[in-house]
Amino acid sequence: MSIAFDQGVFTLTTKNTMYQFMTDRYHVLIHLWYGKNTHCDMSYLVDYPDVAFSPSVFDAGRDRTYSLDTRLQEYPVQGTGDLRIVGGKVKTPDGCSSLDLRFEGFSAEKGRAPIEGLPYARAEAECETLIIHLRDSVLDLNAKLYYVVFEELDIIARHIRFENSSDQTLILEQAASAVLDLPNEDMDLISFSGRHAQERQLIRRSLEQGTVSLDSKRGTSSHQQNPAFILAGKDTTETCGSCYGMMLAYSGSFQALVEKDPLGQIRAVMGIHPDLFEWVLEPGQSFETPEVFLSFSSRGFEQLSHNYHGLINTCIVPARFQNTPRDVVINNWEATYFDFDGDKIAAIAGEAAALGIDMLVLDDGWFGSRNNDSQALGDWFVNEEKLGGSLQQLIERIHAKGMKFGLWIEPEMISEESRLYQEHPEWALSIPARGCIRCRYQLNLDLSNPDVQEYLFERMDALLSENEIDYIKWDMNRPIAQWYSPCWPADRQKEVPHRYMLGLYALLNRITQAHPGVLFEGCSGGGGRFDAGMLFYHPQIWTSDNTDAHDRTRIQYGTSFFYPVSAMSAHVSAVPNHQTGRVTSLSTRGAVAMAGSFGYELDLSKLSGEEKREIREQVGWYKQLRPLIFQGDYYRLTGADENRSFWMFVSKDKRKAFVEGVVYEHKPTALRHRIRLKGLDPDAWYRCIGASFESPAVHQILSGEALMSGGCLLDYSWGYDKAMALVFEKVE
Repeated sequence: MSIAFDQGVFTLTTKNTMYQFMTDRYHVLIHLWYGKNTHCDMSYLVDYPDVAFSPSVFDAGRDRTYSLDTRLQEYPVQGTGDLRIVGGKVKTPDGCSSLDLRFEGFSAEKGRAPIEGLPYARAEAECETLIIHLRDSVLDLNAKLYYVVFEELDIIARHIRFENSSDQTLILEQAASAVLDLPNEDMDLISFSGRHAQERQLIRRSLEQGTVSLDSKRGTSSHQQNPAFILAGKDTTETCGSCYGMMLAYSGSFQALVEKDPLGQIRAVMGIHPDLFEWVLEPGQSFETPEVFLSFSSRGFEQLSHNYHGLINTCIVPARFQNTPRDVVINNWEATYFDFDGDKIAAIAGEAAALGIDMLVLDDGWFGSRNNDSQALGDWFVNEEKLGGSLQQLIERIHAKGMKFGLWIEPEMISEESRLYQEHPEWALSIPARGCIRCRYQLNLDLSNPDVQEYLFERMDALLSENEIDYIKWDMNRPIAQWYSPCWPADRQKEVPHRYMLGLYALLNRITQAHPGVLFEGCSGGGGRFDAGMLFYHPQIWTSDNTDAHDRTRIQYGTSFFYPVSAMSAHVSAVPNHQTGRVTSLSTRGAVAMAGSFGYELDLSKLSGEEKREIREQVGWYKQLRPLIFQGDYYRLTGADENRSFWMFVSKDKRKAFVEGVVYEHKPTALRHRIRLKGLDPDAWYRCIGASFESPAVHQILSGEALMSGGCLLDYSWGYDKAMALVFEKVE
């Protein structure tokens, strides 16, 4: 059993961890422990002296030692004397903000129930659910804390459901999904921050007294902050030390607050951003939050990453795409932009097919009057004049060359220069009597409006029903800056941001269920919505609009801490790179893009015969290694601040390994780089069966222990951004 209850203490155990909390004499949930499984009641560590200026709850009378301002809790709320950051806030009709949730009981069950309207960790892996029943007796408000324990994955999924049992209207002002309280330790906060084309750059900072906010108010999880972070010991590295992860399954505006209080205790609160949230709870109504995934590792970041990779590959992405190798694609965007017709697309497909590429993806410009980025979004009707026939006729031309077909769409957007906007200007999110705020010449459609959802489903369903489409790239290319919907009354306007997300998820669920064979790839100006919420519907996401191989090593490095490479879409693009102007070799661009769902974005007709030969070899090599890349374990071999970036994949049975990486700059009069491998069988012997460079390891049979402890020497890397790769196979 992974859930146990004994004398007021709840213990949740996974393969390597234990999570423990208790009910105290005032029926408050007190957090006790999250870490290694001690097989012990950890309440002996509870020690709360009288701390000056710490308010006590009314029940405690004159007991100055009892203050929720100093205690570790499971779900602290506003109005109990806890003056730190909290998880929940409720406003009553008289304008008072007050909430006091006390324990009333619990229930436990095998498996789990879905979260209605939201993504969640599916019960594809064995799990158990603990439901803690809380109640505010004054407000007659009930709350259910959910703990879904995935024992083998070392994951605990948390969220909360509020239920108004009173006869008055209540307003949720804040409804965080989870709170994690930790005792006084010196810890670092690791976040994955950045901007467009520089997403998920690892930032490690020391936690000092005060509060750090990691958030997005952009209507998306954003390029700027990812909804996932790590709390780590000062000495924690890839392979040793303790660390905690929190990851939110939500794609809209979010907030993660981390506070270190004056006693050195740490509190992390994560959920929907309260600045863009309010929810009216009429009598009998309820509200359920998105899910947060907690994990703990005592063996460093590597194990923490494997926990989250296992969760996403097993329980988040749709079952039919789990650990499934992807087709090699070519996207026409950087080859043609808007300047194409059917013949040009067919010619690209012909060139690609000859190189072993599996699928052509037709990007922006195929619909309405879309010949530049200022028009026609929302008019999802095929421009047959531009294509020289129907879309299906073009697809048949592609199929005749032995290739599959994919299509780019951006359903959540509308152009002012569009037929749809002329017919329904009220469908665009904007503030009445004020000018609309444009971004990229486009506006956001109001997905909180059921009519908008229905229109988009009808158009997307028609496209997929009338045409043989294997793949959809679903883009979203701007933040949301104005929140107002004529669909909702004045007292519900702060519900619109979350209702937008519920509308988007409903649309995604409906279209993916109607067309289960279609692979959907998520995109938001590249990696602006790279989160577990989108992966619930889209098994892969365009990692970044920045396709520069040098920059991509760092972007993919940061992304890998929570998200598996099977979720990362990565392509070889033209040089000089269209985002940075950098020139890197085709071999380097190929090596970096192989660490994910592989493809190309360039004009094949401009390549030399030698370059085409190299692409044919890359595609062949990738297809051989694809099962290992998608189904093996991923290891980071270097950090982000070194003069190199290396990673590797190891098969589950440890029989095969693929080592890849880039040396950024040759240093004169320096020793050769030495890379220590990971994940091998220390007692087995390995032979290098393929390499892109000369190394002593190529000519020797070495033990797994030697390769992991001593490592292997790399060739001298003359120049900049030189890629290297090795394939090892166990000697039977």
